Amino acid sequence: MIEALKQLVAIPSVTGAPAEPGMPYGKAVHDALEKALELCGKLGFRTKKVGDFLGYAEIGQGEELMGILAHLDVVPPGNGWDHDPFGGEIADSKIYGRGVVDDKGPAVAAMYAMKEVLDAGKPLNKRIRLIFGCQEEEGDWDDMEYYKAHEEIPSFGFTPDADFPAIYGEKGILVAAVSMDAMASGFWEIAGGKAANMVADHAKAVLSDGTALEAHGKSAHGSMPEEGENAITKLMEQAAEKDCPFAKFYMDKIGWSLDGSKFGVNLCDEASGGLTFSVGKIDMEGGKVVMKVDIRCPVTYGPEDVLQPMQAIAAKQGLTVEMEMWKKPVYMDEHGPVIEKLMEAYREVTGDNTPALVMGGGTYARAMDHVVAFGPVFPGRECTEHKPNECIFLEDLEKAKNIYKLAIEKLACEGA
Repeated sequence: MIEALKQLVAIPSVTGAPAEPGMPYGKAVHDALEKALELCGKLGFRTKKVGDFLGYAEIGQGEELMGILAHLDVVPPGNGWDHDPFGGEIADSKIYGRGVVDDKGPAVAAMYAMKEVLDAGKPLNKRIRLIFGCQEEEGDWDDMEYYKAHEEIPSFGFTPDADFPAIYGEKGILVAAVSMDAMASGFWEIAGGKAANMVADHAKAVLSDGTALEAHGKSAHGSMPEEGENAITKLMEQAAEKDCPFAKFYMDKIGWSLDGSKFGVNLCDEASGGLTFSVGKIDMEGGKVVMKVDIRCPVTYGPEDVLQPMQAIAAKQGLTVEMEMWKKPVYMDEHGPVIEKLMEAYREVTGDNTPALVMGGGTYARAMDHVVAFGPVFPGRECTEHKPNECIFLEDLEKAKNIYKLAIEKLACEGA
């Protein structure tokens, strides 16, 4: 299992690469998909490449289909690593590399869970299909749309791309572009961050008067901005002191606040808690300064509840706010049969009675009905996805594999 993970981590399948013939998400993502299917074929699974967009591996028999939705694309490595982000190095009882948590490690854990179920010879009354997506981190999930248009849709399943125990709710994800005419912004040049859903770890700019500025921070997942240190905000602090109009707006309406309160959108509900607001990227585009904001909305609110207040505030100072992406929330019955079986598997392996959760992160659970996020990060462990030195304890990877094996048996074996 570790050797298979190393082979996948070694492929720098960073999301958002330019398309090539037969490779809509770039060569590296294509190579990662080919490697994953090759590994599954060697384990005795039935495999299929679905167009050029994604692929799957399957075991079992029966009319009903259970899905395990993983992804092979990763966010950019960013700065500040002490280990090769594509090296799969083992140190301090952990394996390091971009994707070991999000989501190559969990994909491999599910792969080997399926292998153990297969080897045990237990009769399966359902088919289990491990689906390898290729565009989870960025874009419109064209891979999943292609799958749904051309392949059988699972009746239920899970995506191993979040936390343990089961996640019965995910906040809505809104990416908003906040822009201002460059000539009025006070910036001559500006660039910061690598992706909307990452806290920016570096930013630099040249003001209209020629002053050069630079700032460094700490990256983190956009759904947990409190775990990072935003370099764009640091840069804006410097620029605001020099009367830069865009920066003054930024510090007045965003600043170090992470709940959207300064921008009039500090929404909250009982089911999922408060909104989170994270500036991930800023650039010059088409004569404008354009800033991408990652917003995680409570499950009972929609995009208009966020956009309208932001647009009203921005318009007063010559800025525009537009929606770039909206992913609807997930909210399921935490006492439903699928979540109950997943929770049973988790508790039997770990002895932990932590209840099912709602989170701000976004997973392929949004892509299909009756799919929930399930692992791999255990309660109390630092979540290192999207951070420098992304890592997972080897014992946690093994434990996740055991949980997934038991979950498959409970959900797809005869007599379970």
